[in-house]
Amino acid sequence: MTAPAAPQDATSAALSVEAAPAHDGMRTDRFLAEVTPNLSRSRIKGLMEAGHVRRDGQVARLPSEPVRPGMRFDLTPPAPVAAQPASQAIPFAILYEDDSLIVLDKPAGLVVHPAPGNEDGTLVNALLAHCGNTLPGIGGERRPGIVHRLDKDTSGTMVVAKTEQALAALSAAFAARSIERSYVALCWGVPAPAAGDFEGAIGRDPRDRKRMTVVAHGGKAARTHYRTLAVADAAASLLQVRLATGRTHQIRVHLSQAGHPLLGDPVYLRRVPAAARLLPPERRSAALDFPRQALHAATLGFRHPVSGAPLCFETRLPDDLQTLHDRLFGPAG
Repeated sequence: MTAPAAPQDATSAALSVEAAPAHDGMRTDRFLAEVTPNLSRSRIKGLMEAGHVRRDGQVARLPSEPVRPGMRFDLTPPAPVAAQPASQAIPFAILYEDDSLIVLDKPAGLVVHPAPGNEDGTLVNALLAHCGNTLPGIGGERRPGIVHRLDKDTSGTMVVAKTEQALAALSAAFAARSIERSYVALCWGVPAPAAGDFEGAIGRDPRDRKRMTVVAHGGKAARTHYRTLAVADAAASLLQVRLATGRTHQIRVHLSQAGHPLLGDPVYLRRVPAAARLLPPERRSAALDFPRQALHAATLGFRHPVSGAPLCFETRLPDDLQTLHDRLFGPAG
């Protein structure tokens, strides 16, 4: 077997490879995915259907066609095109970066991905500006691979893939729940017991499509582990929260359903909680006036998608959340 040429660019470099006896009968798309780990099988299928793969000099368009020993395949992907979102110079803190991924500390108020109502000014726009032409590309576009998301007003640690290989591996790790994630949350009231699990399938609220809720039928199974770290006047609690699953708004929904909504949550905190009366006036005002959900993604641990090396990152509370924390619970010792 002739080894494939080392790609200069993970998605646009030409590659030539000869099938060995061990590949006899293998689907063409599977074979090419095996020898080009930077390209997903679905991406290879698309390239074949678009005429960018040749077998023994002839265009090979059928992903399912079996491979025979001695067949030579030439793969010539087109250069990645510019992604639709525009690059925009938006500051964000980088915790780690290499050719495969970026780990960052997302500020509160920054939307992760363009969507109706937030067409630009997002983390994706910022990443496109930061990476420029060094971004190898995913699916034929120069764009970052969003592995997981944080809500607009949730701050903290995120990992973003730069290559298809990294995106596939990290997405699989999240699906297998082998990613270590913990959050710091400030909620109303005092959960009992002091540590435990919130469980309940989460689905769209039929009365308000912008909200999620715990549902009796349908929805997706969800489990959230919490541990109480501190209590302020029996009115508010500082929690460490770990996710066993990763559903939309999971922490916010489970805490709200348990009667302990996050301080400042604009969606799941609908009225002034009775526990607020237990706080002295100045501290009560600080808690009630906090303008966003008091939630921060503090730690993120995973294995590097290429090297397999264990990585773990931790971020401190942003200034606004640290100030609220200190008013309610006192400065950290």
